Amino acid sequence: MATRPQGIQGLTQAEAERRLACHGPNIVSPGRPTPVWRRILGQLRDPLILVLLGAMVLTIATGDMVDTAIIAVVVVANSAVGVTQEVRAERAVAALRALSAPVVRVMRDGAEREVHAADVVSGDMVLLGEGDIVPADGRVIEAATLLVDESSLTGESVPVGKEPSPDDPGLGAVSAGATVLRGRGRVEVTATGAASAMGRIAALMAEPPGLTPLQHRLARFGRVLALIAVVLSGVVLLVGIVRGQPAELMVVAAISLVVAAVPESLPAVVTLALALGAHRMAGRHAIVRRLPAVETLGSITVLATDKTGTLTEGRMAAQRLWTPSGGEATISGIGYVPQGRVERAGRVLSVDQAADLSELLAAALLCNDAALQPPGAGNGTWTALGDPTEAALLTAAARLGLDVAELRERMPRVDEIPFSSERKRMTTVHRWPGGALRVVCKGAPETVLRTGILADGGPGPRDQALERARQWAQQGYRVLAVAAADRTAPAPENWEAGLTLLGLVAILDPPREAAAGTVTACRAAGITLVLVTGDHPLTAGALAQRLGIASAQDAAVTGEEIQRRTQRDLMAVRVFARTTPEQKVGIVESWRRAGHVVAMTGDGVNDGPALRRADIGVAMGRRGTEVARQAADLVLADDDIGTVVAAVEEGRRVYANVRRFLLYALAGGSAEILVMLTGPALGMPLPLLPAQILWINLLTHGLPGVALGAEPTAGDSMHRPPRPPEESVLGQGLWARILVLGGLITAVTLAVGYWAHGTGRPWQTLVFLVLGATQLGVGLGSRARPGTLANPFLLLALAGALTLQIAGAYVPVLRDLLGTQPPEWADLGTVGAAFLLGYAAMRLQAWLVPEGGGVRQPQIR
Repeated sequence: MATRPQGIQGLTQAEAERRLACHGPNIVSPGRPTPVWRRILGQLRDPLILVLLGAMVLTIATGDMVDTAIIAVVVVANSAVGVTQEVRAERAVAALRALSAPVVRVMRDGAEREVHAADVVSGDMVLLGEGDIVPADGRVIEAATLLVDESSLTGESVPVGKEPSPDDPGLGAVSAGATVLRGRGRVEVTATGAASAMGRIAALMAEPPGLTPLQHRLARFGRVLALIAVVLSGVVLLVGIVRGQPAELMVVAAISLVVAAVPESLPAVVTLALALGAHRMAGRHAIVRRLPAVETLGSITVLATDKTGTLTEGRMAAQRLWTPSGGEATISGIGYVPQGRVERAGRVLSVDQAADLSELLAAALLCNDAALQPPGAGNGTWTALGDPTEAALLTAAARLGLDVAELRERMPRVDEIPFSSERKRMTTVHRWPGGALRVVCKGAPETVLRTGILADGGPGPRDQALERARQWAQQGYRVLAVAAADRTAPAPENWEAGLTLLGLVAILDPPREAAAGTVTACRAAGITLVLVTGDHPLTAGALAQRLGIASAQDAAVTGEEIQRRTQRDLMAVRVFARTTPEQKVGIVESWRRAGHVVAMTGDGVNDGPALRRADIGVAMGRRGTEVARQAADLVLADDDIGTVVAAVEEGRRVYANVRRFLLYALAGGSAEILVMLTGPALGMPLPLLPAQILWINLLTHGLPGVALGAEPTAGDSMHRPPRPPEESVLGQGLWARILVLGGLITAVTLAVGYWAHGTGRPWQTLVFLVLGATQLGVGLGSRARPGTLANPFLLLALAGALTLQIAGAYVPVLRDLLGTQPPEWADLGTVGAAFLLGYAAMRLQAWLVPEGGGVRQPQIR
């Protein structure tokens, strides 16, 4: 039998702050920061940058120091941008780790409060419950069937029971990082931070991210692209030599073409897009724990969500009571404020006027681990500490006039059988002042009211209670049954036997105001919403119908029925009720086998397996357990499912921006190669000098290219179906769009060059100006929201690049460097027309082939 020590007050807040200042926070010392030289080396190992370094070596070998200098500038500029974005990404991830840092319950100044795990100090009294992760090493002071998983520390997969044990330190000790699977306990902290057994608190934070799947795919793509660029540049080299151009000049030109054809800004663009995506998600209350989730979010086709606190407010309110002897009563009040009214037949009742209700609510507050926290610093109203359902029972008891603290002190708990998702009930044992024991059981009506738990009082009261529970559940209430019995002697093996039904409590968790809008937004985005809950089928069905998840004809399927359904049948179900952890996993896997990308929301230990099995696990940040948070890829700081929709929008933005950059960069690179290949056939022996090619590449692929990675979300992005996850980043016809734009840029450039050559103008300089200006026009037309001031950095980058492009033909120093001649000022009208033509072509193409158009998605049968 578990003992429940009294008078455990914990540290004072002042003493805790003193110890924190003296010994430091409860974290493992972070690893040494990556030195700048190592970051630079990492950038230089990128396949695209390696191509540039090879080109620089060849230009040095040929003695072309001008082109060597320009390539060096390109390498330095892109490496600097890459290192900067890498640092920004790490800072963003560090900020996200701080936002998702676990919180724990401790006793301070004799009262329960929540603090960050990093603020736990030696001597703190930590309160542990199901789903918590032990924040520091400690010894168990109190335990009630406390079962912890220490596999991450010991490698043993079998959970270990913990209880106070002065004789066996191992039995009474817990280590940081262990997970509470069942029961509850109080632990006195003995070691924190680096002094703990393994400093496991550091593992609660996300590890520094490596390459995401998208980055891996793009790295492979970069290697293939580099090979293609080398082959085509070799063709240019051979053509030039055959036509009589100096071999040394053509070698440098071919090298320059390789540099131009390779979008060396791609790594920086992807890093920026992912980092900004994670940062913007955090601003919308979606904290990314694993960076690959940013890109996967855009592909979600199914969102499986729980009910309480996600679709509903999570503010439980006990509104109706029923007892076998007195019938129904109602409760009114606001939130968790203890003041309110309990009425029956129009009469306001007090604790002395309704013995049946007093006994029901007294039992409910005893079989209860929650607490109500009064208004205080930074908190303007009463709040719940612990399970919101149990807090609602405390509030109801206080509104009837029961003194919660006095009753708990007068009838201390001496034993318990904690709630679990399998049992669906909780039982506690309390000692009367005279020494007798009272057993209280509360839980789902179908478990508390079954034969073997209730004393045999005939089918009448049990049937009445089941019918009333069914009626309330149909109206959307969550119903709890409460039973109790007095014992004169301990009988742990028979605590849950021969109990007497005290009554039912109907608790309402109203839907969130934005929940219906979220359902509509999911439907518009091609995302199927599925409700998966442990609640009663009628309760779940009523909420699903109210929010538009299911129709009146769609019956909820219980966990027991899942095994009897085929996968085809399950695909038509929108509401799953009374589900176990294993059944939740089965539901997720069924959708995934059908070809869908599944996001799963959850908050409890029983949700952990399904969160890990889903493509995107989403945990509640406020009311979720640490097990759920650590199993998830995304943590909702506001517990609002609408935040998932916002995160999906950000995921689609990241992917769209990477494709936007590829379209812009590859169209320009292909045009440069085509100009060099076909120009000689039109009478232009060498359309561009190597330095001119490199200058165009530096201006177009530099800051304007990186700025495209920061483009906002397109206005209609959430009105398109999701993209298939297996789709190539160049899918949906992007290759064709690249070739069309590249061909257009080539045609415009060669047309101007042919005209200038025939009219005695400085044709090579005009080819140089027009080729760069047309590409920059395409860049301006690539904006997600043209005609707005969104992403002003891109506008500034394009304006600066166009200015420098024109300066390359008029500033003496640049003319000497690039080998240009100043054309007549009137000829700049041709350059301006080319810029506008590039912009118009890009906008026309975007209108004809919108991003995301024609994307297939798995069929829901």
